[in-house]
Amino acid sequence: MYAGDARAGNIWPLPLPVLYRRALVYNRMKILVNQRAVIFLFFFATAVAATFTSEARQKPGTVKPAVTFEEVPAKISGVNWSHDNAHSPERFLPETVGAGCAFFDYDNDGWMDIYLVNSGPSDFFAPATPPKNALYRNNHDGAFTDVTEKAGVAGGTFGMGVAAADYDADGWVDLYVTSYGRNILYRNNGNGTFTDVTAKAGVAAQGWFTCAVWFDYDNDGKLDLFVSGFVVYDKSQITLCTDEKRSQRYYCVPRLFKPSPSRLFHNNGGGAFTDVSRESGIADHPGKAFGAVATDANNDGLMDLFVANDTMPNFLFVNKGAGKFEEAGLGAGVAYSDAGKPRSGMGVDAADYDGDGWQDLFVANIDQEFFSLYRNGKDLTFTDEPGEIGSATQLLSGWGLKFFDYDNDGDPDLFLVNGHPDDLIEMRVARVKYKEPLLMFENTGRGFKNVSAQSGAVFAKDFSGRGMAAGDYDNDGDLDVLISNNGEAPLLLRNEGGNRNNWIGLRLSATASNAAAAGAIITWKAGGMKRSRLKTAGGSYLASHDPREVIGVGAATKIDSVEIRWPSGKVDRLENPPINTYVKVIEGAGAAKTTK
Repeated sequence: MYAGDARAGNIWPLPLPVLYRRALVYNRMKILVNQRAVIFLFFFATAVAATFTSEARQKPGTVKPAVTFEEVPAKISGVNWSHDNAHSPERFLPETVGAGCAFFDYDNDGWMDIYLVNSGPSDFFAPATPPKNALYRNNHDGAFTDVTEKAGVAGGTFGMGVAAADYDADGWVDLYVTSYGRNILYRNNGNGTFTDVTAKAGVAAQGWFTCAVWFDYDNDGKLDLFVSGFVVYDKSQITLCTDEKRSQRYYCVPRLFKPSPSRLFHNNGGGAFTDVSRESGIADHPGKAFGAVATDANNDGLMDLFVANDTMPNFLFVNKGAGKFEEAGLGAGVAYSDAGKPRSGMGVDAADYDGDGWQDLFVANIDQEFFSLYRNGKDLTFTDEPGEIGSATQLLSGWGLKFFDYDNDGDPDLFLVNGHPDDLIEMRVARVKYKEPLLMFENTGRGFKNVSAQSGAVFAKDFSGRGMAAGDYDNDGDLDVLISNNGEAPLLLRNEGGNRNNWIGLRLSATASNAAAAGAIITWKAGGMKRSRLKTAGGSYLASHDPREVIGVGAATKIDSVEIRWPSGKVDRLENPPINTYVKVIEGAGAAKTTK
């Protein structure tokens, strides 16, 4: 019984009566086959054959065509930029962990623009011509134009990540760039330019910081800022790691460096912030933080923080209200591996992948450590159930990643970006490579299935992948992917086929809630199904995503309703909304149709 024969049209290698007769012949030849075994064989064969026959009789075209991601070359996209990682023979650690990227709409034209983070001058890097960050404006035709100089967002620090959000609620999306050195807050002036307001806002956070998350931790309607602190590191105390056999330096493991506290900045309004890291409890837990995502882990209406630490236990900062957080990673089961060891956490995300109404967590680790898919136990505990993801990622190191519905069937799938941090790893470890493949996992409703092989030619290539952002840059109703590669050009992937299924895009416009609508719960009914989604904040690695929500409804040709429960408590309900278009939903006022 071979499934391959069934797919080819041969339902069974031999007719069933022949199988039965041969079993009897074997019996006569003194082979120990008793009557019960023969009868079982007959009925088992009949049942399997009937199943194969049913599948083989399906009409042509009923097999779901694969959704693919197609690489968009620079000559078409116009994104002629490359990351300079400041690679040196000394192999300073910041060289290998950057950099980030973002999809965001800086000019409010309804099309996602691109921001890319570069390295820059630091205490160990003094380039004659400093590398620059890049802002590319979407031309609405699949191509982009470099507007970095005009916009005034070239950077000037040794950049790491980026987080985009309208922190001052003036209707224009701003940028926060993390760095090794000094972070930068760029305020959007609304005229195509930005102003560095870091000092005025009070969010410089000198040191080495990686990811940033805009979210409203106290539900006052204003976006606060969490910034991940990595290790204590500067040129005066840099450790140089050397392979004695080859007399060659390699990138040190972060285990060798002291942890650094993360920062939490409270938005006071008026463009100013207060550092509340100490009084909130965040600073009580120094870490080596890479990725972070804001989500509601215990369904209490307050946004918590899941933070990935490298060579240290991960943190789960549970929001206790009144401006306080409690670190509960150990008790929740997300701090260590099942063997009780800390791992090298990098990229993270959160989503309700199994549709039970509770947020699950994901963290990518370095090779040999396995990636973790934490299923929410509904009591602030999680169990690690990676399934097929675990075996597929054993030899990989994961960075950028995102739960998103790549095929618009209504449930979150998972995209992973990989690459080893040590460019000399192949000389020291067998079967592990510096450049690694991308991975695509489809949510089957019973777990995640590796569909990378049928998801496009780009999955057969290897990259030094780091940051990853998801967004619909061509406004066709399916989510595309932007990837930043360490020391190389970025990768823009266009989703082909995700919009074969129907969808509605939501552009949430808050009036009383925070401008990002982080924490909003979206519930929709279509095709006899009811689903919901929490709007998280942050996630991935050093990246910022398209803020719009694309809701897939599969083959349903009508959406019965969409309900948005805002963080403020207000509820907007859309009855029979338009399909296959973007809709602007104004908090407290319902929807207004838009084409962008």
